[in-house]
Amino acid sequence: MRRPEQPDAEDAKITQRTQKNQKTIFEWDETRMEHGLFAIASKAIGLNFFASFANPLRPLRPAFPASLSPTTLKETTMQRRPFTLALACAATLAATGVQAQADWPSQPITIIVPYAPGGTTDVVGRALAAGLGKQLKQSVVVENKPGAGGTLGMGEMQRAKPDGYRLTMVPVSVFRQPYVQKVSYDPIGDLSYIASFTAYDFILAVAADSPFKTVKDLVAAAKTSKGGVSYGTPGKFTGNQVTMALLGKAANVPFVHVPYKGDSEATNALLGGHVQAIVSTNGIRTFMDSGKVRALAIAAEQRPAAFANVPTFKEAGYDVIVPSPLGLAGPKGLPPAIVQKLDAAIKAVLAEPDWQRTIETYGIRSDYRDHGAYTEFARKNFAAEKVIVESLGLND
Repeated sequence: MRRPEQPDAEDAKITQRTQKNQKTIFEWDETRMEHGLFAIASKAIGLNFFASFANPLRPLRPAFPASLSPTTLKETTMQRRPFTLALACAATLAATGVQAQADWPSQPITIIVPYAPGGTTDVVGRALAAGLGKQLKQSVVVENKPGAGGTLGMGEMQRAKPDGYRLTMVPVSVFRQPYVQKVSYDPIGDLSYIASFTAYDFILAVAADSPFKTVKDLVAAAKTSKGGVSYGTPGKFTGNQVTMALLGKAANVPFVHVPYKGDSEATNALLGGHVQAIVSTNGIRTFMDSGKVRALAIAAEQRPAAFANVPTFKEAGYDVIVPSPLGLAGPKGLPPAIVQKLDAAIKAVLAEPDWQRTIETYGIRSDYRDHGAYTEFARKNFAAEKVIVESLGLND
């Protein structure tokens, strides 16, 4: 029987070198894959740590010396695979997060209005929601959360995910509350400010049949009445209350504050004879036009066009000016891409005919600040509110 041919010594050496090179190439390819995964994760997550490993100029060398035995090489390769798999998972998750932001919004958005239905904030919130729905091509709904002086939206933001699907309107009372009572939120650290879009005016009004024709009439009655003159507002420590606190300080006379859960409740209390006056916002115009209430003064630097027949407090002899921008914010950590989309959408809404008709009807003014300007306003206003609260004794 013929014996099978045996490879000569030179063939055996060639075979060994080929096997060794194949294993080395395998290790080199796995290392290159890890570099690629680092690069993907670095780009998606934005970590410089990953980028330092994924530098394309860094030479890619075989991961192991050629002198390693095939057994050692195999064992070491198996040890590296879990790390490579982990990198692959991290890169996939990061890329998924970036894609989710790019696809936003892919589901309905909720805007918290921190006052009762029917008031100025509610009207403005619903007009904004309708406009954003058109701009973003997604349903935007309003959820009313009245109470706590317009700050309940803050708690909602503390519990919400920073994904852009749950937002809140931010009245200036949010910056005041931490100085007058214990709160669980930080108005700067707990919010991502998106943009402001309108500004309130605070109007002192009485019922149409009230004996008070001017602010001086109201002040005179407060000085002589044993029980004082009562006024309603949409909540404690709101700009509405600050308006009357400033008037009381300027006239050296106290007023009796009766807080409600929104402008609509306060207005109904006035019309029902439960309070003698109210400090409302621009939504009171509809009741003025119907002849149910009479405005005595407005806390603005000059008369807005919608209230051209209403004197400012300064014209009435009292230096009372209370600015009140209103904006939109989300939870802290809201991705910049989502903030930018919302900011641009809000700016576009302010130019829409439907929005213009709403603010004209209610005598509201558009007051746009982009993300950067609104964030800076929040920081400055939070600091300024401390001075206002202390000077008026609201925290006594």
